[in-house]
Amino acid sequence: MNYLLGLDIGTSSVKGVLVNEKAELVLTGSSEQDLSNPRPGWAEQDPEIWWESTVEVIKNILNQMEISSENIAGISLSGQMHSAVFLDRDMKVIRPAILWSDTRTSSQCQEIYERVGGLENLLENVGNPALEGFTAPKILWLKQNEPENYRRTDCLLLPKDYLRFRLTGEAAMEYSDAAGTLLLDIESKEWSHQILEKLEITPEIMPPLMSSIDVGGEIRPEVADKLGLAEGTPVIAGGADNACGAVGSGIIKTGRSMVSIGSSGVVLAHTDEPEPDEEGRIHLFNHARPNSWYMMGVMLSAGMSMSWIKESMYDEEYNYDEINRMASEVEPGSEGLIFLPYLYGERTPHADADARGVFFGLSARHDQSHFFRSVMEGVCFGIRDSLELIKARDIELEEVRVIGGGARSKVWQQILADVLNEEISLINVEEGPAFGAALIAGVGTEVFADFEEACSKALSVVDRVKPDPEAVKKYEKYYSLYKSLYPSLKDRFADLSEI
Repeated sequence: MNYLLGLDIGTSSVKGVLVNEKAELVLTGSSEQDLSNPRPGWAEQDPEIWWESTVEVIKNILNQMEISSENIAGISLSGQMHSAVFLDRDMKVIRPAILWSDTRTSSQCQEIYERVGGLENLLENVGNPALEGFTAPKILWLKQNEPENYRRTDCLLLPKDYLRFRLTGEAAMEYSDAAGTLLLDIESKEWSHQILEKLEITPEIMPPLMSSIDVGGEIRPEVADKLGLAEGTPVIAGGADNACGAVGSGIIKTGRSMVSIGSSGVVLAHTDEPEPDEEGRIHLFNHARPNSWYMMGVMLSAGMSMSWIKESMYDEEYNYDEINRMASEVEPGSEGLIFLPYLYGERTPHADADARGVFFGLSARHDQSHFFRSVMEGVCFGIRDSLELIKARDIELEEVRVIGGGARSKVWQQILADVLNEEISLINVEEGPAFGAALIAGVGTEVFADFEEACSKALSVVDRVKPDPEAVKKYEKYYSLYKSLYPSLKDRFADLSEI
């Protein structure tokens, strides 16, 4: 039997999955890795850490299965978006990668708007606003603050593209990840020479482009020996983590949307039309599925909000089973306690790095149970913000699929269904991006005829959660109040950041 290997290059770990030719998940593996924060607001990683983690994951999976390397039909990769890897003429890493979560580039974002002629022109060219997380502001920061490193830069890659280069020796970038650089014309699928020229970014550092299902190279002999893979094994281009997560959740046709409650929160919907939001409140990226796109809202602190309150306020006092039990005993609305989940600023819909978390309505009657439920509700309100923007684009949503760690909580599932007033679907696979990468490997190597065959074989709905009409009525009132709080506090957040 043939197998497919999918790898996801994340911030905190590299994850791997092995899938067979029936699209069944056979084995998973992961390797943890550290993040560096050399200054407040900075986030960096040494790309060598990704390589070491990737080597460990691949070797462990192959050793556990004890299969012949000849049975690996193909490999593909998913990876964190936006993070910039700067390489010299010898394809050696110049400095630690600047990550998607790094916020040092606020002034460069403003400079981008000034150079390109404002938000409207930027959206017309690349489909997205200038945000600190994107790649182009990082390039400008390097040019202005580390000019010698910029002069040495001969090639720019993103994390999973760098790992593919290490595996194959071929440097390239595929469309779904390139869309997050702020330098790709997402409709023509070419580098935007107009934006590159206006930002005075050397166009020669941008690598060749390809589709997610193109063969990005083959395993090199020295890599084959190191990892136990067969020389010449095809490595398929792969995709951005959210594009791969969409594939791994079956979001490959219009009408389906995905909600992911991981460390961050993602709301994503497939679309056949590359039409950006006029105000840039929601992202538009190329999908891994050829000639399609997806709209996406991102909240920076979803599951991370729950981790924060558990670890910072209550330490090891409660485990997650106990937290879920306590939250389930509180009425919808947490007796008037509303949480704004802006612990790391916010991206959608506010794009405000200065925004901060707030508990509103706190009174003496509130205890730990109320705080736990309020955090769950605040995250769901933030998810609804993104879903409302997607619906406003006249995208009809027939199904909302929910994945991520938060999706394992029965009480969180019900709160989400009630806040969205939507039936939500739970699927049989939780490995999202890595699993999607394995399916992409299958399509790219023709193990599967297309994405439709891959997803129909791999995925099934295992449960559905319907909204409770009474809770829906109550949450409508609380959501309306929630939406009014950010505009009231926006200027105060800015004032706080300057103290």
